[in-house]
Amino acid sequence: MEKLTAKEEEVLNFIWTLNRPCSPKQIGELYDAPRPHVNTIATSFQSLEKKGYLTHQSVGRGYLYSPVVKREDYGRRKLKGLVANFFAGSYLNVVNTFVRDSDLTREELEQLLEQLKEQE
Repeated sequence: MEKLTAKEEEVLNFIWTLNRPCSPKQIGELYDAPRPHVNTIATSFQSLEKKGYLTHQSVGRGYLYSPVVKREDYGRRKLKGLVANFFAGSYLNVVNTFVRDSDLTREELEQLLEQLKEQE
């Protein structure tokens, strides 16, 4: 899949949040003021569809769009890219960063270890 711009990703997140077929106007209503113009959002919809992230169906004189890609699948791909680009491809480096720089607790680490053991 093609890489998304920040604006396309933002629109796609609103679509996933709405969790039903929607129009650019409906997504525009989810923005805080000042809202982007509906034509700007429609352009993002068209780009997302061209890149394979959305599909549409005709309804009356307009279209309703639905995601083709699940939020979880997109998140997995993004995470793999982050790990490859910023952590030398090592998930161990990611976990070390979480342990060192965040509030990851011992209990959470133990839960991760248990999940790894269950996968084996």
